[in-house]
Amino acid sequence: MKEPLFLEPVFQERIWGGTALRNTFGYSLPSDQTGECWAISGHPNGQSKVKNGVFAGRTIGDLWENTRELFGSYSSPVFPLLTKILDANADLSVQVHPDDSYAVEHENGEMGKTECWYIIDCDEEAELIFGHTAQTKEEFIEHVEKGNWNELLRRVSVKPGDFFYVPSGTIHALCKGTLILETQQSSDLTYRVYDYDRKDAEGNTRELHIDRSIAVTTIPHQSARVEPTVEKHGDAEIKRFVEAEYFTVYKWNLEGKASFEQDKPFLLVSVLNGSGVLKADGKVYTFEKGDHFILPAGFGTFGVEGQAELIVSHV
Repeated sequence: MKEPLFLEPVFQERIWGGTALRNTFGYSLPSDQTGECWAISGHPNGQSKVKNGVFAGRTIGDLWENTRELFGSYSSPVFPLLTKILDANADLSVQVHPDDSYAVEHENGEMGKTECWYIIDCDEEAELIFGHTAQTKEEFIEHVEKGNWNELLRRVSVKPGDFFYVPSGTIHALCKGTLILETQQSSDLTYRVYDYDRKDAEGNTRELHIDRSIAVTTIPHQSARVEPTVEKHGDAEIKRFVEAEYFTVYKWNLEGKASFEQDKPFLLVSVLNGSGVLKADGKVYTFEKGDHFILPAGFGTFGVEGQAELIVSHV
């Protein structure tokens, strides 16, 4: 029997960040311009540390390198997933991510980046940028060169509970007033196409990556349709949002008791609301809003009890 690995998040300050991570989850933030909570991360730019048990103080990256059996000896050079919470207090840059093959060739072996978003909360008329209108690469380049952003970019209205699957090659941007949980490949690659010509405190604009963006953008835009499925599991409603190449993502709405079998290499769990207990092998572990933990390989049968909303993912 193995213990759940409760994790200490890592926070990243961003030009577009705010205080929603503190206001919503009670996190202690480095500043009032904190944009990202790297909640479950083995990436070298921000590693989560274990808070409990025999592995307390060790990072996910360390455990991946030296105690791979915790993760079912899953074959990957790096811990493959990254769970974030993002506070878009202002518009993010319009961006696109490469796939694995392009990243390996051009980015010193970094992974590509396919991701997905669960909208935790947002302003009443919030929207995001998702896709573009160009039918050919020539048309795409012309819009970019002329700055025809209103013609090129597709805008989509959003509401809490919405889910978006964002394959590599998709032009996208979170817009002001959205708080999301993101599940993604473990990559920190972003190619900026447009950043609203804004300047930082020193009066500098951020670097754009036009040539690389053109090289990796899917043209024409392909809408990645996902068909959620819902099933009842004890007193939990299990909604599977996506089952894709790099990850499968669920939302568990717990309204009492439910039991499960952890038969994956590892299971990532983020608590969005409420609280409860996890019971396994005669031991009881409490969890509450803002907690993030991993159920390792061989965790076996476990029960959960409480009133909570959980985002759960696995490879």
